[in-house]
Amino acid sequence: MAPLDPHSFTDSTHPLTTHVDLSLFLQFDTRTIDGAATYKLQRPHIGDLFLDTRSLKIQDVTDPSSNPLSFSLQTSDPIKGTLLRITLKGQASFHIKFTTHPSASALQWLKPPQTAGKKLPYVYTQCHAIHARSIFPCQDTPRARIRYSARLNIPDQMTGAMSAAHGGRATPCAGEAMGACRDEEWVAHGRVVEHFSMAQPIPPYLFAFVVGNIVYKEVGPRTRVYCEAGPVLDAAAKEFEPVEAMIQQAEGLFGDYEWERFDLLVLPPSFPYAGMENPRLVFLTPTAIVGDTSGSHLVAHELAHSWTGNLVTNASHNDFWLNEGFTTYAERRIVEVVHGKERAELSIGVGCAVLREDVEMCKDNVGITKLKTNQEGINPDNIFRIVPYEKGFQFLWRVERQVGRPAFDKFLKKYIANFKFQSIDTETFIDFLKKNLPGIEKEVDLEVWVYGTGIPPDFMEPVSTIHNKVLAVSHNAAAGQMPSDDEVSNWKGLEWQLFFNNLPNKLEESQVSALDKRFQFSESNNWDVKVLFLKIVAYSGYKPLFGKIENCLKEAGRRKYLKPLYMGLVQGNAGEEGKEFARQVFEEARDTYHPISQKVIESIFSKYA
Repeated sequence: MAPLDPHSFTDSTHPLTTHVDLSLFLQFDTRTIDGAATYKLQRPHIGDLFLDTRSLKIQDVTDPSSNPLSFSLQTSDPIKGTLLRITLKGQASFHIKFTTHPSASALQWLKPPQTAGKKLPYVYTQCHAIHARSIFPCQDTPRARIRYSARLNIPDQMTGAMSAAHGGRATPCAGEAMGACRDEEWVAHGRVVEHFSMAQPIPPYLFAFVVGNIVYKEVGPRTRVYCEAGPVLDAAAKEFEPVEAMIQQAEGLFGDYEWERFDLLVLPPSFPYAGMENPRLVFLTPTAIVGDTSGSHLVAHELAHSWTGNLVTNASHNDFWLNEGFTTYAERRIVEVVHGKERAELSIGVGCAVLREDVEMCKDNVGITKLKTNQEGINPDNIFRIVPYEKGFQFLWRVERQVGRPAFDKFLKKYIANFKFQSIDTETFIDFLKKNLPGIEKEVDLEVWVYGTGIPPDFMEPVSTIHNKVLAVSHNAAAGQMPSDDEVSNWKGLEWQLFFNNLPNKLEESQVSALDKRFQFSESNNWDVKVLFLKIVAYSGYKPLFGKIENCLKEAGRRKYLKPLYMGLVQGNAGEEGKEFARQVFEEARDTYHPISQKVIESIFSKYA
């Protein structure tokens, strides 16, 4: 066996999948999907072929003539799942029937009471980093880019959307199931089929769909905002009005937008991430709806992924910085053009602060502060860090400063054009960098930046008047001096984020009380600001505001918010009382969290409480 990826059973000597045709029969009562898939390979193959699965029940495997093929499920690995071994006899195509598990790691099924409308259930996917294998057998590595077509058979009072081109909504037809279920089930009264196709080759982690009481509103010539029916729709449409301008500016920076549509889906609060860059249909947290269009900063990041991450993809999670470092750089370039240089500089300042904190938290495991990591035997969900984002950004910004922006822009466009629809590793990028920016290795220590731990010596803070002003106010506040109205009168979310990121986690209770009384941070509509303040509340053990922490932990399932608040409670000045409070809240809120978030919080309790 010659592994291609530390998180996949895919063998480098085997042909890769090029296309998958899927029929999926969704059953909300059992929280399962009966599925059937036809696979096409790069070439005919004789011998074993390895696919990744997790908690899937495999019904049978056949060749194109419906002849059975030998298969077996091997012993499960706690990270990779279960190896599906199929024996081929020269075929370049085969067919699998399967059923998902009710606790499939990529799926979150919501009961009607957990939805906005309270009447219909809801399901959505989260396949990053290694969860597509829990929906259908696949070579679940970014190296195995696939095109796909899909039919979602769902209750007819519901709507399906997918990270693919919509081919229409139709009455089910006999034969479409491809064996996923019996034809009489597929065509039963009260069912409808949504048809989709993805023409561009994508890594499996970008496979995505949602089914529920979904509605949409047009906000641009190539953008709709989707969400559950209700008041969120108008608020989301207003928040994301600047999207078309951002797309146009991004095309000027990085080249043509290759995915036709850039639709946005606002998910229920349980969604564990800020956003997920699924092509054609970006998934977003509802906490991005702030009310002042500042949520478009988050959209800028997901938009940037359309070039850096989706078009050019990391070969494995060892090279995750190629996705996120490039995207953080690209995001700030978009923000600079659309919102101004000052906004971009503030974003860099926030990034500097959280990078320092992240590196400090990793002092007992410095290997994960490298850009190029070795994640053999490590679950990528368990080591989600800021380093690939902000250290990756700093590395690219360092190269830009060395060669100048015009030269770096030319390089960046060439990089994207050269590797589009490919998945590459760090070494491939470094070779391309040296070839196209000759002598760069003599001016920038590539070894230190890519393979070194911690923060390199030529790391840089933004040189900015507003950045320096916010830092001064923050340092004064840490010393007990309350910010004056004149100092903060024009501040928005980024200024306050920078302010809080440069305060110590623990303040005197009197300081915490005074800050909230003056500025009402615990009631802020900006979740980033509110949670940064409540993090200080948790660490400081300021019990009068623990109820606000509880509200946050029960209202939002975003991992960025859950982790620091639970960490603050179990490590803060409230001691055992804080730990018990955290356990009680988690017990009550656990079922509303995505499985990814549940595991993160459970790991905090196992380590600290």
